[in-house]
Amino acid sequence: MRIVTRPDFDGVVCAVLLYDAEDITAPVKWVEPNDMQKGLVEVYANDIIANLPYNENCAIWFDHHYTNRIDTPFKGAFREAPSAASIIYEYYKNKLKKDYSDLVSATDKIDAADLSLDEVLCPEKYDWVMLSMTISNQEEPDEPYWNRLVALLRDKDINGVLSDSQVKERCRMIVEENKNYKVLLKEYTRLHDHVAITDFRSCEKVPIGNRFLVYSLFPDAFVHMRIRYDAMDREKIVVNIGHSIFNRNCNVNVGLLLSKFEGGGHPGAGSCRFHASKAETYLPQIIETLVKNKAISGDSKTADSISAKE
Repeated sequence: MRIVTRPDFDGVVCAVLLYDAEDITAPVKWVEPNDMQKGLVEVYANDIIANLPYNENCAIWFDHHYTNRIDTPFKGAFREAPSAASIIYEYYKNKLKKDYSDLVSATDKIDAADLSLDEVLCPEKYDWVMLSMTISNQEEPDEPYWNRLVALLRDKDINGVLSDSQVKERCRMIVEENKNYKVLLKEYTRLHDHVAITDFRSCEKVPIGNRFLVYSLFPDAFVHMRIRYDAMDREKIVVNIGHSIFNRNCNVNVGLLLSKFEGGGHPGAGSCRFHASKAETYLPQIIETLVKNKAISGDSKTADSISAKE
């Protein structure tokens, strides 16, 4: 069997749990949700997909993203939850060989952005938050590190993971990057009513940093929109949108909004990726919706407890 998941903290933890619960014989296949959405990923009959859109060829599927819900029967589990890892943990709780409760609780907290101001401003003081920030998929693929983290988290507690030489170096780099990122956020972000818009398209290299930092810098913003070129293909634009975690007045279902622009996600956060030629059409429409700050009508069906087990 093979795990197919995305390269973020939730995806890494999904892989940790699935390695423990199932007979995994192949390396993890790390893919972006947009590539899965557009049918660019070859999925095999024995694949386990986690934290990604469903593919009918897979054996088992786990996810928690609002826009990925389906109506057809499948093996696995789907519900709107803080993390995909928590769904896998519940599904296999009687089969797992270790107690991963602390790891899953940390994943829930981080993936749901349930963070305090101090955790955002000083992540180095909070072990799990700091570790999660060492995982970035904005630049070139970093598969050796993602795989290393999976192995470390299967074998060690958080102190042991943070003692690893590569992890320690990543943490050091993140602290420095966050200092620079704060400066660049102020330079490239404008406030449009209650929408903070960061446009990094003029940057030759997109800066990397704490994705929650912007909410502390622009406390009047209800929502943040970040625009950049894809690091691997500058003919594509990537848009990330998230509700402020400190000023919770955004009424827009972000996942539903971005599903109309070749993307998707959760009600509170999501992303889309599209050809640069569509920017002049897509970006103003997205911004207009965010400025209006009205709930978007869409599919009223929910999938809070869709699941199937043998």
